[in-house]
Amino acid sequence: MVGAVIGWLFGFFLLIGLLLLVIYQLVSLSDLEYDYINPYDLSSRINAVILPEFVLQGTLCLLFLVSGQWMLFIFSAPMLYYNVRLYQQRKHLMDVTEIFNQLNGEKKRRLIKLIYLVILLFLSLFWMVWTLVEED
Repeated sequence: MVGAVIGWLFGFFLLIGLLLLVIYQLVSLSDLEYDYINPYDLSSRINAVILPEFVLQGTLCLLFLVSGQWMLFIFSAPMLYYNVRLYQQRKHLMDVTEIFNQLNGEKKRRLIKLIYLVILLFLSLFWMVWTLVEED
């Protein structure tokens, strides 16, 4: 029982970390849109958190796989696949020279990630409560 609770809490905090990283990226993109930040600073800020985001997503998928949470693993695997494809195609980093052309697409991409992670958070919370109630 204690191991399951620790696993759920670890997954919960991983999801919160992912949400914070995506929100940070969205706020930074909005700052560029309203001209509060220059493109070089934006790209350096976002590029600094891209790889930690990918690592957190991979760790979350691995946690769901190892702990036997198959539905959550299946639900989180497409995002991991998408991140791996971006990394393999070298499209994961923001380009300073193309940032204004890609601004709307980048904001939509991060907004979709945010919605996806919020749904995953609610599913994770539901299954955590379900597991804790079922074991008692």
